[in-house]
Amino acid sequence: MNLFEPLGDITQADNWSEIALSVGLRLAGAMVALYLGARMAKWTARLASRALATAQVEATAAQFLARLAYVLLLVVLALAILQLFFGVQPASMFAVLGAAGLAVGLALKDSLSNVASGVMLVTLKPFRVGDVVEIAAQTGKVETITIFQTRLRGADNQTVSLPNSLITAAPIINRSPGTMRRVELVIGIDYGDNIDAARQAALDVMHADPRVLAEPSPDVLVYDLAASSVNLGIRCHVDNDDWFAVKCALLERIKKAFDANGIHIPYPQQDMHLFVRNAEGARTSIGEAFTR
Repeated sequence: MNLFEPLGDITQADNWSEIALSVGLRLAGAMVALYLGARMAKWTARLASRALATAQVEATAAQFLARLAYVLLLVVLALAILQLFFGVQPASMFAVLGAAGLAVGLALKDSLSNVASGVMLVTLKPFRVGDVVEIAAQTGKVETITIFQTRLRGADNQTVSLPNSLITAAPIINRSPGTMRRVELVIGIDYGDNIDAARQAALDVMHADPRVLAEPSPDVLVYDLAASSVNLGIRCHVDNDDWFAVKCALLERIKKAFDANGIHIPYPQQDMHLFVRNAEGARTSIGEAFTR
């Protein structure tokens, strides 16, 4: 029995047990070849990834190319198994794949757009693996960029998977390229309080924190004369990794510093005036009506 004999010649045989045995052996051989080939493809992709890293190719591009090579190797493996074990000729396979590709392309247009978007992300490089980004209201550190999706690691250690097509269609805020980030607090004080005293209290708090960078220097500006408060913009710069911790610490310490210096943070308030009409139709305020 020839395992690699064309399948059509075997199915014409009269012995059904021989046909079943031959088909079973072909299926078993195809499964073994698929398993070994997949292991080989994964090993080759890892080898390619190491070679790209040795060649100092950017980590994001190296990761994407290694995964793309793995997928292409699996496709080649499937075509080889069909030809070797089942006698499917390459010309026939390409014709079928061409016809099926059109139907699959229409059905999976969203997935194909993810692939195209993945290529754009690797080519344009709006962010790299390890960058902290904000995309579509999701913030996290980029872990992997695959053919179909990009995976982020959130601040509370959750995994966020975003389709590549969504990323290229949404604004991308990359918080990692620079070495620092600005902390900006907007705090209102009472109209009767001294602006210079409030400014000095906030500056003293920022200068006392060693995580606050000296350049650019911290500053306090009047942002707005609001309905019930004078809004101060309290600004300083810190390292990216310290931003959230410093912001929370400054809020607490500035509140305590304002309390110690007699500076008030007012509550929003409204004044209401009520009027009543007397028997003659004249309008009188509530207070005047009770004093009469």
